Amino acid sequence: MTNKKELYPKVFTWLFVGLLVTFITGYALSLNFGLVSDLLTGGSYFLLVVVEFAIAIFFSVRLSKMSKLTAMICYLLYSFITGITFSTIFVVFALESIMLVFAVTSITFGIFALIGYTTKKDLSSWATFLLMALLGVVVTSIINIFLQIPTLDFVITLISIVVFIGYIIYDMKRVEFLADFNEESGPIYGAFQLYLDFINLFLDLLKLLGKANDN
Repeated sequence: MTNKKELYPKVFTWLFVGLLVTFITGYALSLNFGLVSDLLTGGSYFLLVVVEFAIAIFFSVRLSKMSKLTAMICYLLYSFITGITFSTIFVVFALESIMLVFAVTSITFGIFALIGYTTKKDLSSWATFLLMALLGVVVTSIINIFLQIPTLDFVITLISIVVFIGYIIYDMKRVEFLADFNEESGPIYGAFQLYLDFINLFLDLLKLLGKANDN
């Protein structure tokens, strides 16, 4: 059984590293608008999405046999690629607004992560519900790309926030299982799951609270 006092500092250290890589990459690239435009148009953007998806699938499928080094490479590569796509938010939104939303996201994440850490309740039954809710959000979002209904987009964003708050609680509880599953790479994969929760919650809150860049 993994020692919780040793496990969670490792998980949150990796979470911090991943977020740092993403935001530094995004900000650095945003300083060169031409490069951002080249990377995120046409086939380049599609390729980035495919690579992200492939890394996530490989990470989950190979977790039981994955070495710590491989897990580190997968996680950092995913964080870097996400940073490339994040470069657009530094172009679209004011930096002060991004920092404010990041602070709000961090506080929200911290509160619900603490709930997940301290709860004694078995949350395994949440998995199916959260997955179905997430799929509903994704499908409805795709449909609304064509419908372009602002009110529906607002509702989808609110539901998405609730879903990822649920995932924060669920994944915090699941971190111990992942570490027992693979003592070396489990903490990194746990950090990866929490990283995804944080990033998606941040993007949803940015849609609601973000202020456009006037420059």
